[in-house]
Amino acid sequence: MNEKKLLGLERNVFFLGMVSFFNDISSEMTLTLLPLFLANVLGVPTSVIGLIEGLAEATASLLKVASGWFSDRIKARKGLALAGYTLSAFSKPFLAIAGNWPAVLVIRWLDRVGKGIRTSPRDALLADSASSEGRGKAFGWHRAADTSGAVIGLAGAAVVVALTQRGKFLLTQSTYRDIVLIGMIPGFLAVAILFFLVRERKPGAHPSRESTEKRRPAEFPATFYLFLGVIVIFTLGNSSDAFLVLRAQNVGMSALGISLMLVGFNIFYALISMPSGSLSDRWGRRLVILLGWGVYATTYLGFAIARSVVVLVAFYFLYGIYYGVTEGTARALVADLVPSEGRATAYGLYHAAVGLSAFPASFIAGVLWDKISPAAPFYLGAILAGVAALAFALLPMEGKT
Repeated sequence: MNEKKLLGLERNVFFLGMVSFFNDISSEMTLTLLPLFLANVLGVPTSVIGLIEGLAEATASLLKVASGWFSDRIKARKGLALAGYTLSAFSKPFLAIAGNWPAVLVIRWLDRVGKGIRTSPRDALLADSASSEGRGKAFGWHRAADTSGAVIGLAGAAVVVALTQRGKFLLTQSTYRDIVLIGMIPGFLAVAILFFLVRERKPGAHPSRESTEKRRPAEFPATFYLFLGVIVIFTLGNSSDAFLVLRAQNVGMSALGISLMLVGFNIFYALISMPSGSLSDRWGRRLVILLGWGVYATTYLGFAIARSVVVLVAFYFLYGIYYGVTEGTARALVADLVPSEGRATAYGLYHAAVGLSAFPASFIAGVLWDKISPAAPFYLGAILAGVAALAFALLPMEGKT
C-alpha cells in the first residue's frame, strides 16, 4: 500500500527533514559562534579550540559505529535517534553558564554523544524510508532542510549580536548567553516532531527495485571499504569549520559580519542540496562527488590566499556549494553500496571514518595555524582533496554509483 506523500516525499523522509531543520536552528545558533566565545571571552588558544573540536567529534564518531551496529542488531531506528536528539537538546543550554574551557569541553562532548547515538540510526531510517530510485533526492531534501534551519539559526544569532553588541568587534559573554538560551527552544521542538510524527520502519521494509537476497549486515563489498579509505584521505585535510570562522576574524571580519556570512553560506548549501541529490540519481554519485571535491579544493586555496573580507566571503559562499553538492550524495552512496539490513552499521563506519580523521585533522590544523601561518591548514586541505579525488576517480564501481 502506497503511503501519502508530502511535497513528493515519503512521510518519514519529510518529517526527518523537519527534525533536522529545527535541530539545526538550535545547533547553528549555539555552536557556530562557540569558537569566538572560546577565543574572545575565555581567551583559549587556537590549538586548544582544535583539541576541543577534535575530541568531541572523535567521541561522536565512535558512538556512531556502536549505535549503528546496535540499531541493526535490534532492527530498530527511531528510539536511538530520539535518545540522541534528546541528549543534545538538554546539554547545549549549559553553555550559557560555562565559565572555562574544560566546562565547554564537557558540554560539547555531551552534545556530540547525542549526535553519535542518533546519526547512524537516523540515516538508516531515512534510507529505509526512501525508494532506491529517489534516494539521492531524499538525502538532498534532508540536507536542504537541515541547512535551511542553519540559515534561520544563524540569522537569529546575527540579530541577537546586532541588538546587543552595539558595534563591538569581539563576541561578548552576555551576547553568547542570550543566543544559547534562545537556541534551546527549537532543539526541544525537533525532539517533539521526531517523537510524534516519525514512524519506525524495519530495515528492508521499503518496496524498491533492490535485491531481496538475505545477507548478514557485516558482508559489505570491498568497494565500500575502499570508499571509506578515500574518505579518510579527504577528511585529514578537512579540519573543523571552526578554523574557517577564526580565519574570517583573522582577515578583519566582526562577529556580526561572520554571522551574516554564515547565513549566506547556508543559503547556498540549502539551495544546491536537493538538486544535487536528484542529479546524482540520474548521473551517478561519483561524478557529483568529484565535482564537489573540486569546488572544495578551489575554496580551500581561496581561504589560504584571501587577504580581504570580500574575497573570503566569496570563497565561503563557494564552500556552501561544496557542502550542498557532496553531503547528501555521499550518504546516498553509502546506502547504494551495502545491503539494507546493515545500513546503520555502514553509516556508523562511514561517520567514524569522517569523525576519527577529523580529530587529527583539527589538531594538525591548530598546530599549523599557530606554528606556521593561518593559511597553512587550508593549503594542506586543498592538496589532500586533490589526492582523494584522484583515488576516488580510480575506484572500481558498478551501475550508477
